[in-house]
Amino acid sequence: MTHLVSSPKRQRGFTLLELLVVLVIIGIMLGAVSFGTMQSSRQQLQTDAQRIALLMQLVREEAIVRNSPTAFEANQNGYYFLIRNENKWERINDVEMLREREFVRSPMKLSMTPAVRSGAGLRIVFGREPVDKPFVLDLSVGEDHVAIKADGIGHFVVE
Repeated sequence: MTHLVSSPKRQRGFTLLELLVVLVIIGIMLGAVSFGTMQSSRQQLQTDAQRIALLMQLVREEAIVRNSPTAFEANQNGYYFLIRNENKWERINDVEMLREREFVRSPMKLSMTPAVRSGAGLRIVFGREPVDKPFVLDLSVGEDHVAIKADGIGHFVVE
């Protein structure tokens, strides 16, 4: 019976340099991914406008369902929704989707065609009827600008 004498195997691992190279590559990849997922200021404004357009459609339907006028009201920092109860406007608090919100970027410059102003902000009123007056709501921050166009029959388009 012969015994083979084997030399001890050398344990293999990563060198410090190899680990540093891997960490640098992972860091570059994470930076590229996070940079790609960050919205530009224009995209943030576009996202705000799309959310507002959808919420306007919802509050318009609330006016018809509740048989009471509703409104979108905004200032340079944020916006909220109102309902007309008896002879006064009250904020809508019983629908979570219509809670008060802040703009992602502010101060926001708001203008509307045809022009309607209420105090320090802007108010758009939706009646109980299925047809309202068409309007264009312009939102801008710095050089970025988007518009929400309403056709008066419940369609809101962001451009």
